[in-house]
Amino acid sequence: MSSMHAPFVFRSLSSWPFTTTLIFFPSWPFSFLVMLIMWAKSKTFLYTFCHLRGKLLQTWGVPRYGFMYFLPFAKDDINNQIEEAICMADRIGVKVLSLAALNKNEGLNGGGKLFVMKHPDLKVRVVHGNTLTAAVILNEIPIDIKEVFLTGATSKLGRAIALYLARRKVRVLMLTQSTERFKSIQQEAPLENQNFLCQVTEFLAAKHCKTWILGKWALPREQRWAPPGTHFLQFVVPPVFEIRKDCTYGKLAAMRLPDDVQGLGVCEYTLERGAVHACHAGGIVHLLEGWKHHEVGAINVDDIDLVWEAALRHGFKLI
Repeated sequence: MSSMHAPFVFRSLSSWPFTTTLIFFPSWPFSFLVMLIMWAKSKTFLYTFCHLRGKLLQTWGVPRYGFMYFLPFAKDDINNQIEEAICMADRIGVKVLSLAALNKNEGLNGGGKLFVMKHPDLKVRVVHGNTLTAAVILNEIPIDIKEVFLTGATSKLGRAIALYLARRKVRVLMLTQSTERFKSIQQEAPLENQNFLCQVTEFLAAKHCKTWILGKWALPREQRWAPPGTHFLQFVVPPVFEIRKDCTYGKLAAMRLPDDVQGLGVCEYTLERGAVHACHAGGIVHLLEGWKHHEVGAINVDDIDLVWEAALRHGFKLI
């Protein structure tokens, strides 16, 4: 359904946040056929563009759908599509290429590390943008919070959030079955902060914690362990079902673009016009700052505040 939200399909609808509407249903069989053709033949293509302070910002579409990223036999094909786009961007003089969405999945290409290692002479900077995503999530946590419950705790984002909160002396209940991965992250924290990271193996352990950060899907029965008044922050895709009426739910990390952006005629998926997901904003900040490093692989916790301050300085705002 969301593929029909593209500006070259229904331009008027694409100017509004995506939601499934009745007009999409008669077109579904045709879009399914197009999906099969694209899977077999299509290459990365220009999706939309806008301008910001004399710089051209383009969104390129990888002709693959979300479910394909979870098919083991499709992994190499998707990475080939992304690699071709990076090499083309390098040839035509693109300064920064932000991977976005599932294109930076750790299990797919190590958060973009695969491409940087394979092409060490790239002039284009490859960016996963997750440093700003982590910063947005962390800045939504009240400063006086003393304890959080974290799922997806050993993922790229989960690790960075846990280490940052430990530095703030916030107790982090890290849900993971892997003691080895937990210990590895715990040892990255300064010695005096390591006791703030605690491994838990079931949702029951968070029954008294009112701040949950979800990096993995939480089923309704798992959400029921949260006490009334809990606030759910999340970086899981797709977002969890909002089943608790006595709790509040945050949206996926996103930021509003600077006010001087020009030519923006479409909405980024379910976001309102002028807003983009935090990883997308992270790539734009990388360009505006003129940074020369790649942002791939593990998140550098020391860079979280640096990237956040740069985003605010350039006029990005929390939604």
